[in-house]
Amino acid sequence: MTSILIIYTGGTIGMINDPVKGDLVPFDFRQIRQNVPELGRLDYNLEVYSFDPILDSSNMTPDIWAQIAVLIRDSYGSYDGFVILHGSDTMAFTASALSFMLENLGKPVVLTGSQLPIGEIRTDAKENLITALEIAATKKPDGQPMVPEVCVYFDYQLLRGNRSIKYNSEKFEAFRSPNYPLLAEAGVTLSFFNNYILPQPKHELIVHLDYDPNIGVLKLYPGISELAVRAVTSSTVTAIVMETFGSGNTSTADWFINCLQEAIDAGKVIVDITQCQRGSVELGMYQTSRRLKEIGIVSGYDMTFEAATTKLMYLMGQQLNKSEVVRLMATELRGELTT
Repeated sequence: MTSILIIYTGGTIGMINDPVKGDLVPFDFRQIRQNVPELGRLDYNLEVYSFDPILDSSNMTPDIWAQIAVLIRDSYGSYDGFVILHGSDTMAFTASALSFMLENLGKPVVLTGSQLPIGEIRTDAKENLITALEIAATKKPDGQPMVPEVCVYFDYQLLRGNRSIKYNSEKFEAFRSPNYPLLAEAGVTLSFFNNYILPQPKHELIVHLDYDPNIGVLKLYPGISELAVRAVTSSTVTAIVMETFGSGNTSTADWFINCLQEAIDAGKVIVDITQCQRGSVELGMYQTSRRLKEIGIVSGYDMTFEAATTKLMYLMGQQLNKSEVVRLMATELRGELTT
């Protein structure tokens, strides 16, 4: 019998109405079959691990990512797949982080949640949960898992975890993958797009638990002041994600370039990603990004903000030298970027 471990961290999906007070309260996910009787029709062995206390996803931290990774590592041989129930607000960050932490992942890790509580009549929670479980259980004809990677399932679409973004807080279609195709789509049948799914790894799972969250963010806008830029570039952060215009363009003002140069000379890694949801950074394509390339700014290509920040945290946590961090930031590790 197929065995799936459900890891419930918190989020809207686990809420029901209190019949006395009338407000939303979390239910005990270990009694999930009572709240979702449809699960009885799935011929799976389902085990549930519930965080205590459960978390609002806004309070997610690298320490919690490490706890999830340890759960997967310690039970890896006992289950065919893993479904993580998570609040939608930071789901893309957790999915990205886990993709880097779980090197050589050979089984599905599917994150899902909902926009409405599981007890609501119009809820999307039951469909998201049931289909996420089916995806985690699906195997190829040779018995290998169909989707051996970290992914996000929401509103009939399966996305690569480190390519996903939350783009809508009001519709059931809460997530998109702006720079990478869907991995699967749920209609009358589950359609998997094998060309876009990572191959089965050839080596054993390696779990990385060390993260350095000391990352700064510099989001550019017309008229940004030197004081605002220096507040980031002269801070004690070890690395910076710089969100630039278009294909990686910034101001060419001397003071701005000098701020970046000083930060790089001080040992900081600066990664350039675009503010556009779709498209890629191409350093040197225009005059406004040529100097960035010359002084050692790293191209983040088409990485999402979530992937860029968690990848930096992951690499900085491995105690690598700066040149190796720079090289790996511009290298595809888990399908997170296209060069």
